Amino acid sequence: MLIDSHCHLDFPDFKDDLNDALKRARDLGVKGFLTINTKLKQAHDLQTLAAQYEDVWCTVGVHPHDAEGYWSPTLKEDILALARHPKVVGIGETGLDYHYNHSPKEEQISAFRAHIEASLELDLPLVIHTRNADEDTISVLDDYPNAKGVFHCFSGSYDLCQKALERGYYISLSGIVTFNKAEDLRETAKSVPLERLLVETDSPYLAPIPHRGKRNEPSFVVHTAEKIAETLGIPYADLCKATTQNFFTLFNKTKGTV
Repeated sequence: MLIDSHCHLDFPDFKDDLNDALKRARDLGVKGFLTINTKLKQAHDLQTLAAQYEDVWCTVGVHPHDAEGYWSPTLKEDILALARHPKVVGIGETGLDYHYNHSPKEEQISAFRAHIEASLELDLPLVIHTRNADEDTISVLDDYPNAKGVFHCFSGSYDLCQKALERGYYISLSGIVTFNKAEDLRETAKSVPLERLLVETDSPYLAPIPHRGKRNEPSFVVHTAEKIAETLGIPYADLCKATTQNFFTLFNKTKGTV
């Protein structure tokens, strides 16, 4: 059994074959899907989608790329109002992205803080996106020592990984870990305790080898999990069992729902 801990099932890429894509994943042993909110205006539609499937959950959040369009002093309250839906099990994705800087840094940081405060109030985990923003990401999180969550689609440095682990966060690996030039990431993955590891697709992006260049979909999480198991030198079944248990531990609102 596997869980795709981060995907975007509401994106247009799946508008014509979502049911087929989910069936392909289920047939390969993927038994749960966390579909991630990136714009609050899409939150209701995402919740409606999740409510149609017993094994699909969702989050509420604003991607750092879109922080400029959503930041206001009421953002925390806006998140809280949307996050009380029974299918919402996490807050995000949120964080900091200084690679593209689609939103000003100050507004990214303010939006990040609003998400963290909402997650603490609701006792829901954060889904954190960070790129080229290691120092500020850790600095903000250190202001909230009781926050919990996952660094999704991790592709950062060994140092960032250790800082995240030291603070109790989980690390989620995507198809990037299968790429030929991702040897540094695979070495970093070896340092992650098995009990703090998750797997994801981030579909429709970042399809793993052997599907690189194609639309990613939840069934492809199997290839990522196989590569991680190979990297860690453990049986595939053990990797699946551990990451599934980790998902239900972190996103504990999902327990007993599948």
